[in-house]
Amino acid sequence: MRSTQHQNQNHQIKTSAIMINPLTNKPTRIRFRMLAFVFVSVVINYMDRSNISVAASAISSELQLTSVQLGLIFSAFGWTYAALQIPGGILVDRFGPRILYAFSLTLWSAVTLLQGFVKGFTGLFGLRMATGAFEAPAFPANNRIVTSWFPDNERATAIAVYTSGQFLGLAFLTPALAAIEHVAGWRGLFIITGVVGIVWGLTWYFIYRDPAEHRTVNDAELDYIKDGGGLINRQTDKEPVRSTKFKWSNLYKVMSYRKLWGVYIGQFAVNSTLWFFLTWFPTYLVKYRGLNLLTSGFLASVPFLAAFAGLLLSGFLSDYLLKKGVSVGIARKSPIIIGLLLSVSIVGANYVDSTALIILFMTIAFFGNGFASITWVFVSTLAPKHLIGLTGGVFNFIGGLASIIVPIVIGFLASDGSFTRALVFIAVLAFIGACSYIFLVGKVERIKTDDDG
Repeated sequence: MRSTQHQNQNHQIKTSAIMINPLTNKPTRIRFRMLAFVFVSVVINYMDRSNISVAASAISSELQLTSVQLGLIFSAFGWTYAALQIPGGILVDRFGPRILYAFSLTLWSAVTLLQGFVKGFTGLFGLRMATGAFEAPAFPANNRIVTSWFPDNERATAIAVYTSGQFLGLAFLTPALAAIEHVAGWRGLFIITGVVGIVWGLTWYFIYRDPAEHRTVNDAELDYIKDGGGLINRQTDKEPVRSTKFKWSNLYKVMSYRKLWGVYIGQFAVNSTLWFFLTWFPTYLVKYRGLNLLTSGFLASVPFLAAFAGLLLSGFLSDYLLKKGVSVGIARKSPIIIGLLLSVSIVGANYVDSTALIILFMTIAFFGNGFASITWVFVSTLAPKHLIGLTGGVFNFIGGLASIIVPIVIGFLASDGSFTRALVFIAVLAFIGACSYIFLVGKVERIKTDDDG
């Protein structure tokens, strides 16, 4: 919130700038700079989620883990990550993303670093749980940032851009992480990725500001965002800023609408495919398909690049259709439904032996997963405007359950030495997700409550 003194100083600065340069009444583009910072944070977020998958074979060998124990290690992140999504959303509504994100980033990165010193299953399991706990506020914060900085007709693209960080980062980082693991060992891998995150957490604290607090954003950009539906939290006489206190009745509200349950179930399905790729995919290639670590690292990057392309295409297409007058329901839901149906193709890998064809089916499935991954736009579009953080927390909590359930179930399904049933399991979940958007979401419009004002 800007103080009166800060507002007056900022107004004087802007007034002086306008006298010097008459073009300053054009909207600035600070929102894209903020989006770039969120993108980098997402890359680091997923680097610290997925480094365990790159190191899994070496960890399993050194610590003598069974496939079931490895599945539990993969799922440990999700136990705390999912459990703390709702509290994380509440904290975002209460305190805002700047300090909370810096705190979260620095701590999860420190815990990542400590994973390089574990001696056994219990220590690694506990530190993976701690990683999940400290990452919990990240995506509710991401959504709050984009909802604050972007108008409605740019939001799907913005969400696609920052979400693409998980795919683009992993596409390029997976070979790099495999190379680091090859040179420095799996312990060195955790130490290096942890240090990178700590540095970025401190950088975030000094760089990020909300729209109403940013020194270089001008009034024209603030008005553009606000008039387009962005919730900039700009303090005026007519619009006092208030912080949202948690009430149990609010939790009931965001869990009582069928349309919200449609996107909650859909997010579980989207995350199910994602978490296969974040955890078991390299092990699938090495242990169940006989590839070596470095080869699997490079081949694993191909589906991630496809997912990146699918996500950006989805976001741009969705916003383009909306600007062309296509109904918001078709513009927003169609990419997600099509993407989830494409993800069902993962089961095709069960019927081929060629490495090229295996990667092809995985690439199609993960392209579909990327195409379906603009789901956060529904939190921005459907949630009561004073409960966006809480709705995002519930949304990511239910989606985050996939990070617990899927790695464990795959561990049991693959315990007999075959991955066939595991891929069928992923395909079925993707199909259920498509059905949830088709039959449950209904009309796409913001839910209004008496507390919205």
